[in-house]
Amino acid sequence: MLQNIRERLTGPVALLFLALISIPFVFVGMNSPLIGAGFAAKVDGEEIPLPNFERAWQTEIQSNPDILNAPAVYQTALRQQLLDQMILEQVINNYIDDTGVRATDKMVTDIIQANPQFQDEDGFSMEIYQGALAGIGVTPAMYEASENRRLRQVQMQRAVGFTAFVTPAEYRRYLNLYAEQRVVTIATIPFDGIEEGIEISEEDIVAFYEENPERFQTEESVDINFIEIRRDELAAAAELPEEEIQQYYNDVSNRYLQDEQRRARHILIPFGEDEAAAEEEATALTARIKAGEPFEDLARQYSKDGMTASNGGDLGPMLHSQNPDAFGDAIFSMRNGEVRGPVRTDFGFHVIRLDEIIAGGPLPLDQVRAEVERELRDRKAEARVRELTNSIQASLFDASDIAEMAATVGVELQTATGFTRAGGEPFGTNQAVIDAVFQPASVEEMLISDVVEIDANRSAVFQVSAHSPSILRPLDEVRPQISGALSSARAQEIIQQRAVDMQARLEAGEDINTLAEEFGATVAPTSAVPRVDQNYDTRLLGTIFASQKPSQDTPTIGSSALANGDFAVFSLQAVIPGRPEAIPLADRDARKQELSRESGIADLTAFLTELQSNADIVRSEDVTQNEPQFQ
Repeated sequence: MLQNIRERLTGPVALLFLALISIPFVFVGMNSPLIGAGFAAKVDGEEIPLPNFERAWQTEIQSNPDILNAPAVYQTALRQQLLDQMILEQVINNYIDDTGVRATDKMVTDIIQANPQFQDEDGFSMEIYQGALAGIGVTPAMYEASENRRLRQVQMQRAVGFTAFVTPAEYRRYLNLYAEQRVVTIATIPFDGIEEGIEISEEDIVAFYEENPERFQTEESVDINFIEIRRDELAAAAELPEEEIQQYYNDVSNRYLQDEQRRARHILIPFGEDEAAAEEEATALTARIKAGEPFEDLARQYSKDGMTASNGGDLGPMLHSQNPDAFGDAIFSMRNGEVRGPVRTDFGFHVIRLDEIIAGGPLPLDQVRAEVERELRDRKAEARVRELTNSIQASLFDASDIAEMAATVGVELQTATGFTRAGGEPFGTNQAVIDAVFQPASVEEMLISDVVEIDANRSAVFQVSAHSPSILRPLDEVRPQISGALSSARAQEIIQQRAVDMQARLEAGEDINTLAEEFGATVAPTSAVPRVDQNYDTRLLGTIFASQKPSQDTPTIGSSALANGDFAVFSLQAVIPGRPEAIPLADRDARKQELSRESGIADLTAFLTELQSNADIVRSEDVTQNEPQFQ
């Protein structure tokens, strides 16, 4: 297996392998010898805890077990990529927090409710929403927090770069628009309190109920009994006698080949400003070691390789292919115990001692035991799956009671209640399960289903034990819901009409402060509003900057619904042209970079690169190393 990995992880294939694993990591609790106090990295003072890094690494190993058999140089590269990814994420989060990018609860709610995955024919369905999240093991609070973060990141992307201008004239015009301000007086009509005076009659409630019966149907559901076959559980339960493990290893040991490895120590003396002096120092150190001084002590004192100096220069086991330059050539031409130096490389002069030669051939069982046991467990689990599946399929010919089938086959009978056409626990929204339990033969005749493959790890058979058809919920049960919906709709109509009336009277020349008192609005002081300002509702800013410029004597009047349900009516009195020279130089440069990009994704990539280069990033020296390596 290691030989296969080594062959696959060379040249272009290696680059492809590294690219393929560069995906977001799911942090799950895993035991790791490195988990403890400390940090993997710091970004502008914000720590990335070491346990988070190690959990992510263990998760990646679970997804790609062959990583454990890959050469150390590739494991180091993969750990470095993982850490870089986590650092970039922290850079993004820091930027979002520092710049005050916000996503209100209403924005998150609107996005979730507009997601087609959480909707039925009547719109957003709380049951579908909760079932979908349960199916992937995520709580609503976790999902909503992630959506809040995602929305903030989306806002950041939009702020960073959409349209690109490339000519100087277009660039200056863009800066003029970007820095433009508009002088407005804004009156806000609050939504709160409008519903208090609204009365919904019984006739209105009844009429709405009768006109919209589809909105008040209960969801069809079934209770089910099922037998589930799980490969992972069968694999975990498989017994592995030591003699069986040894025999399997003997049969396949040619799959676990390794090239010759060598373990060496080195002392690095960089060129500095005087290459001759560096060579002279390396030569002197070589002589001192050959004269009997401890290599380890001299390495700690003189080596400038920060990765290995504290370990007495120990480089750990390495393949020749990991160091194909003069450094590796020297190590793989030395005798065991030999000291050689100075050896010149691009990094400086080295003094080297060869400590161990690890012969090539099959890896010892102890080093590949985990993979051998995993393969044996998988084989036994697959055989048990086939056995159980065959037994169940044979029983299907004459079985009418799934409980009897479970007893005959020797597996546990499980139950689930309230399973709907949108899914439910413990199968989430798996369509294969939904189709199986809601087919007519299952619902009407309560027949046992065929074996259903849920995913690569699970299969099951089902029998419906109870069926609750969709029925119209009683009016008394939904009366509060209808009353609230009608009250909210009428309140929206009222506040919108108030805004229309106030806007019309402003256009007729009436005073905004006098009208505000009459309409119950709050007037903010007249001010110059920038195009981008987190203190203003984005819908309102969009409407203000999309409005026609006012004439010298006549302001432009407009209105806009706000995200929180309020309405704003404004009087636009003047436009202040932007002055590019007033924009800080760093900001102007950032704008210019954005405008020169070919696409939005390129804009974002460049922006994130800039953020990361400006961030104060501190990496733990050895967190990405499984074993110290000099390259």
